[in-house]
Amino acid sequence: MCASRKKPKFTLGIEEEFQIVDPVTRELKSHIEEILEAGKMVLKENVKPELHQSVVEVGTDICENVADARRSVTALRTDLAKLARNAGLRIAAAGTHPFSHWIDQKISKGERYQGVINDLQQVARANLIFGLHVHVGMPDRETAIQLMNTARYFLPHIFALSTNSPFWVGRDTGFKSYRLQVFQRFPRTGIPDAFDSIGEHDEYVNLLIKTGCIDNAKKIWWDIRLHPLFHTLEFRVCDIPMRVDETICLAAIMQAVIAKLYKLYRQNMSFRIYRSRLLNENRWRASRYGIGGKMIDFGKQEEVETRALIGELLEFVDDVVDELGSRVELNYVNEILTRGTGADRQVEVYNRTKDLKSVVDYIITETHHGLDL
Repeated sequence: MCASRKKPKFTLGIEEEFQIVDPVTRELKSHIEEILEAGKMVLKENVKPELHQSVVEVGTDICENVADARRSVTALRTDLAKLARNAGLRIAAAGTHPFSHWIDQKISKGERYQGVINDLQQVARANLIFGLHVHVGMPDRETAIQLMNTARYFLPHIFALSTNSPFWVGRDTGFKSYRLQVFQRFPRTGIPDAFDSIGEHDEYVNLLIKTGCIDNAKKIWWDIRLHPLFHTLEFRVCDIPMRVDETICLAAIMQAVIAKLYKLYRQNMSFRIYRSRLLNENRWRASRYGIGGKMIDFGKQEEVETRALIGELLEFVDDVVDELGSRVELNYVNEILTRGTGADRQVEVYNRTKDLKSVVDYIITETHHGLDL
């Protein structure tokens, strides 16, 4: 590695998937076409449909830093919320809808979506979930694959902070993220294996294409992946959180983790690579318990409170945070630990009201928090 290489910026790109909700019935509405038609002039290429017509996704352009990302995410949410209101609808940010059933939702038109349905059948039809995807800019693909190998360890910690889907078709699932349980029915999901090189990664992808398993690399849906089109590492593990503040906090953590791992990589300092079968134990615990449970510290070979491990994660990245200009955003973790994740707050509302419609109302209110409406 050349010592004079220019330090990467670790730019950000953020994609949020929202529910389209009827404010009267609080049910999901398959009305993406109305929003897309009205939003062509406002949101342009930053809005797109998903598999189900009750899902709408907005994505930022490339953001130079976390402050830029906050402005962009806030503006996109605000514009989308206004478009929805003009159509007599609302947007809601949660990993699953508390009671609407997937069987009642229309599938989006288009060859891409029909192809997914033909391939995955009911697994795809039932995949009525809403996530947060964060892209972190990479200096080159070889560096990206090495950073992906080490970043895998932190995925359950970050995911635990995002958990926001305790309900599924009208039932309290007992999970803090049931979204993850739904999505892992898809093939090629979860925490990927480590790759020795970008060459080994590309050989794997090419083999899947050659043998007809996939027709393009975008059908690899790992929790973290080297994006096939953009020069980014894409974190895909998180539920969409309710507030903009939570989205930006999570993006800041992901960026800081990559920046710290890159710093170690450039100094030829190793960070232990754990096997996916171990990391998946923590992934399961995060899905089940969120920040309220324990994870395994594989170095100590013992259970540790998840909150304590999140504290250790913040200490680990502390020396890169000020250079990234994201300390305020990272400190919002303390707010999440105090107020609870979205799942914790949804369950609290339900326990207090015994009414899932009240939970939807709460999600909608939180989704609009901090927007200029």
